[in-house]
Amino acid sequence: MKDKFQEIIKKATIDIENVQSFHELNNLKSRFTGKKSEIKDFMKYLSSMTPEERPAFGKMVNDTLEEIGKLLEEAEQRLQENDYEKTIKSSQFDYTMPGRPVLRGGKHPLTLVQEQIEDVMISMGFQVAEGFDIEDDYHNFDALNTPKDHPSRNLADTFYVVKNHDEDLLLRTHTSPAQIRVMEKYKPPIKIISPGRAYRNDKFDPTHSPVFHQCEGLVVDEGISFKDLRDTIDILLKKMFGKGCKSRFRPHFFPFTEPSAEVDVSCFNCAGKGCSTCKNSGWIELFGAGMVHPNVFDMVGIDSEKYTGFAFGCGIDRIAMLKFHIPDIRMLFENDIRFLQQFTFSR
Repeated sequence: MKDKFQEIIKKATIDIENVQSFHELNNLKSRFTGKKSEIKDFMKYLSSMTPEERPAFGKMVNDTLEEIGKLLEEAEQRLQENDYEKTIKSSQFDYTMPGRPVLRGGKHPLTLVQEQIEDVMISMGFQVAEGFDIEDDYHNFDALNTPKDHPSRNLADTFYVVKNHDEDLLLRTHTSPAQIRVMEKYKPPIKIISPGRAYRNDKFDPTHSPVFHQCEGLVVDEGISFKDLRDTIDILLKKMFGKGCKSRFRPHFFPFTEPSAEVDVSCFNCAGKGCSTCKNSGWIELFGAGMVHPNVFDMVGIDSEKYTGFAFGCGIDRIAMLKFHIPDIRMLFENDIRFLQQFTFSR
C-alpha cells in the first residue's frame, strides 16, 4: 500500500512540475486532492481494515495529501511570479514618450471675487463674520426694521422652512442677519464683513437665481459718518476695478438704513463712455448702502445717541459677471469644466 502512495506522489510531482497555467493547476488539484481523486478512493479500504491498521493507513493518506499540497503551493507561487515578470516586461515605461498633461484645479469665479473682497476689507481692518443659511423671522426682518406688511415677507418672495404662529424659520433673504447677531454679541467698535449665500423666490433666468451670493459690510463706532461710508466703498471699488474707477451715490430707501443710497460704479468696460454693458449710461448699479437706522441699534441694545454706523451690501454674483464678462448667471451654477477652466486671477 505504501508503494502505491509513493507512486501517486511521483506521478503528481512530474505533472505539477510541467504545469504552465492556473487552469492546468486547478485541474491537477482536483485530480490529486479532490473528492474523486485516487487518494480519496483508497478510503474505501478502511472498512476492511482492523482497528489497529486504520491509524497507520490514515497517516499515509494525510502525509500523501500534505506532500502533494506543498507541491501545488510551490507551483502556484511559481506561476504567480512568472505572470508578474510578464506583466513587468509588457508594461515597461517608454521614457521617450511625451508626458501626459497634469490637469490642475482652479478656483470658481465666485470664490475668486469673494476672496478679493475679503482681502481688501481685511487690509482696512475688517473681520469676516459668518452667519446661518437658515434664520428666524426676527433676525432676518424684525431686527432690521422691516415692517410686518413688507412685501419681502410674502411667500412669493421668501422661502419659509417653518411658518406658524410660534416660530418662523426661513432661508435668509440677505446676509444682514449676521450683522444683527454680531451686534447682539459684541459691543462697539464693530468692523465686519459677512459674505455668504442668500435665497429669494426668483425664477432661474440669465439675470436671476433663487440662490445667490452677497457680501455685507458693517461699521459701528462713535463719530462714524456718511463720508466714512463713501471713502470705504471708494477704496474697495478702486482695489476691485482699478484706480480709474469712479462711484456715485443716489438716494434710495432701505428699512434698516437712514439715509440710504444706491451706489453706481463707472462702467469698466467702456470707461464711462456708454456701451451695452452699462446700457449706454456709463454707470453700473452695484451696491446698496446707508447709515444704520437708529431703530436697528435699539433692537440690539446699542445706544443710538452715542454710536453711529454704516452698512453696505453687494452681489458677488453680479460683480463676477461684470468682472469676467459672464452673460448668464446660470453658468456660475452649472459646474461645466469647460467654463470653469477659463478663469485665471492675479491679485
